[in-house]
Amino acid sequence: MWDSAEIQWTEVRNVGDVRMGKQLSPTARDAPGQFPYLRVANVHLGRIDYADVNTMGFTSAEREAYGLKPGDILLNEGQSLELVGRSAIYDGVEGRFCFQNTLIRFRPGADVLPAYAQVVFERWLATGVFAAIAKKTTSIAHLGGDRFGALLFPLIPVAAQRRIVEVIESSTALERGIEATIAKLRSVRHGVLVELASPSLAGQSAEGHGTSAESFSSLGNVLERIEVGVASAGPEATPAPGEWGVIRLGAVTSGRFDSTQVKRLPTSVKPRRQLEIVSGDLLMVRVNGSASLVGSAVVVDKPSPRLLLSDLIMRLVPKSGVIDFNFLGAVLSAPFVRRQVVARFRGTSGQFQIPQSELESVTIPLPDLPKQREAVATLKAFDEQVSRESGELSKLRHLRQGLVDELLSGRLTAPVGGRILR
Repeated sequence: MWDSAEIQWTEVRNVGDVRMGKQLSPTARDAPGQFPYLRVANVHLGRIDYADVNTMGFTSAEREAYGLKPGDILLNEGQSLELVGRSAIYDGVEGRFCFQNTLIRFRPGADVLPAYAQVVFERWLATGVFAAIAKKTTSIAHLGGDRFGALLFPLIPVAAQRRIVEVIESSTALERGIEATIAKLRSVRHGVLVELASPSLAGQSAEGHGTSAESFSSLGNVLERIEVGVASAGPEATPAPGEWGVIRLGAVTSGRFDSTQVKRLPTSVKPRRQLEIVSGDLLMVRVNGSASLVGSAVVVDKPSPRLLLSDLIMRLVPKSGVIDFNFLGAVLSAPFVRRQVVARFRGTSGQFQIPQSELESVTIPLPDLPKQREAVATLKAFDEQVSRESGELSKLRHLRQGLVDELLSGRLTAPVGGRILR
């Protein structure tokens, strides 16, 4: 397509305008001239979510400086290390939104197509270029406008940029089709779960999906006991083969049980075999600084050996012959049940928890066991379809990434300060 002589490595700031957004402050929050702005929560990989937008005061001069135009690229300035630099192209109306300083705006110059720059930035995110230059404070990594602007950008002729974009967009269209299928499957599954667990449907006939009025129970009545794990504070190191480990919150909050989310058991803590995690365990986050994570539940499928329950997580042990553990795990995520759990939170903005006694008072649907297992089978069928589609999507994305590498001749690794970041 072109030879290496056509690639000009030049700083990002030389091929476009790099600007940090306006800082949110109490003064700006209450100032006149309230105007919508985008923040990290709005910028996902390759797309911007305009549904949840906040406002703060912007003067007319600030609207001019921070206003967005179609083709601007927004990058996450402050994020977790693996997501810092996540980016998307602004496709809204000119001047409708400004942006906060948790984002960096890159406005491409005349020699760079926005879509090509987005290909480059996505590649840098995937290969750890952004993570390598980010400064980490506590749990947040900061990309930094100056550090981002100093990255060396692979500038090629516009015609070559356009060809790359066309090929990538053709591949991406297939991915979007699968993503739409997955979204539809999840939506239908969610509808089944809502219908199953909604008290407004009580009294429907046995042929319907709803449960009868007497088929609801408190959670405490269907549990044998609730167990809390061992102290989890300690080294973050991964346990060596044969060593005991403690699960991290990520093992429970990632949607499915992830046994790779584990750290070494502190030497000061003695392993308690009765708290070893086994297949079929139903785990729930007991305490966390994020309210959205407290109460998250997952059923364990394939645990690693010598893996212990953390004190941040509870194990809910259902009564045998009363409720199916997979059914219970499913209904705990139903909106009707989730709202009750959230209403029972205790703590402050820095630490939320769900007390065991409060959790036991939560009302859940309780059809008979055959209906529970029928519901589980229905939900499992949707999960299996989503898993198959997700597998195909993962393959396509892997192929597309290889395509990107090939189209860019394997040169999309940005040299910084005389060294190559890979």
